[in-house]
Amino acid sequence: MSELLFEIHERTYTASILESEAPESVAAMRDFLPLRSELLHVRWSGHATWVEIDEVNLPELPRENHTVYPSRGDVLLYPGYRNEQEILLACGPTCFKSPAGELAGNHVATLDASREELRELEELTLQEGAQDIAVSFTEGER
Repeated sequence: MSELLFEIHERTYTASILESEAPESVAAMRDFLPLRSELLHVRWSGHATWVEIDEVNLPELPRENHTVYPSRGDVLLYPGYRNEQEILLACGPTCFKSPAGELAGNHVATLDASREELRELEELTLQEGAQDIAVSFTEGER
């Protein structure tokens, strides 16, 4: 089974890919990963973190497996319909939104992390600011 790897602050998290639920979004991620960037605390959405990916040239993606209210551990790809492109990691109660209003991101994966690990990750970005992040597919999956 395909997995994503998230390396954040000396920790590695895995996420199960939802290929059948969001095939075009997952294919787009295969084209632009691996990625090194910064993980930030969200400004508008609640208990979540995000990676800005405006520099990525995404194809036009449909709304697939999309949600405004991701569950804890959900990984969303937002292709920038009304705001900047991003990857969102829901760490707790989240309503995905921006100054443009509520946004629906494509749920592409689910992070394998406990409630406590996600709370700590969100708290880290809230208290200490941007964290280095590397996102990639597991070996042999690219």
